[in-house]
Amino acid sequence: MHKHILITGSTDGIGKLTALKLAEEGHFIYIHGRSEAKLNQVISEIKEASSNDNVKGFVADFSDLDAVKLMAEQVKKEIPKLDVLINNAGILKTKDTFADNGLDYRMVVNYLATYTLTHAILDNLKQSEAPRIINLSSAAQSTVTKGVLIGATAVNSSEAYAQSKLALTMWSFYLAKQEPNITIIAVNPGSLLNTKMVKEAYGQHWSPADKGVTILYDLATDSSHVNKSGHYFDNDKGSYSNAHPDAYDEVKIQQLIDDTNTFLL
Repeated sequence: MHKHILITGSTDGIGKLTALKLAEEGHFIYIHGRSEAKLNQVISEIKEASSNDNVKGFVADFSDLDAVKLMAEQVKKEIPKLDVLINNAGILKTKDTFADNGLDYRMVVNYLATYTLTHAILDNLKQSEAPRIINLSSAAQSTVTKGVLIGATAVNSSEAYAQSKLALTMWSFYLAKQEPNITIIAVNPGSLLNTKMVKEAYGQHWSPADKGVTILYDLATDSSHVNKSGHYFDNDKGSYSNAHPDAYDEVKIQQLIDDTNTFLL
C-alpha cells in the first residue's frame, strides 16, 4: 500500500536520496527545503527519475520557528493523513553561531524546529493506521544545557550539534511513551556519510550516503521495526543500541521537555 511520507531537509543528501527511493516505489512523497527554487528543481528531478508524479514540497527555513509553524499549517491542510514523518533536517557548520531569533543554529534547526513541526501535525499522523516518526539523531550526543537550548550560551558548533542531537533523542523516547500508537524511533544513520553537510564540516567521509538511505528506508517501511518504538538504532553498529545515558534519565528528560515547552509556548 502506498504511503504518504514527509521528509524534512530533503533537497540534499540522504534526505533527497531517501525521497527518491521511496518515490520509485510509488509512495506519495513530500519533500522540504529552505529555497523554493531548489525545492522545485528537486521535485522535478525526483518526478523524472522515479516516473512518479505524486511528489510535492514545502518551503521553510527551520532556523525561523514562525516559518516552521506556517509550514505545519500547510501540512495539516494538504496531507490529512500522514503515514510517515522522517525528521531529517539538520545542520552542523554555519558562519554564524546564532540565527536572527537569537537561537543557536544547531539547536533550533535540529531540535526545536523538529519538535514544533511534529507536535503541530500529530493529529495528521494519528489518521494513519500505522504511523511512524523517524528522528535523525547522531553518534555525537552531549548533555543538554539550558543555556544552549534557549540561546543564552555560546559553544562551538560540534558541541551545539551534539547537544541538539541528544535533545532530539531524549524527546523521541518521551514522545514514544506519550503516543503509544505511533512508532517513534531515533536513528544514527551512520557517522561521516558522504553528504554535503559532512563534506562542509570535515572535508572527508567514512561511508557512502547509501548506508544512511538504506536504514531510513527500512525504518520507514519494514514491519520489523513496529515494536521498536522508543528505541535508538545505531547504524554504525547496524543494530538497536544504547543512546547517551541522559536519554534514559527520567528527571533530565522531564526537565528538557519542561524547558522546551516553557520556551516555545
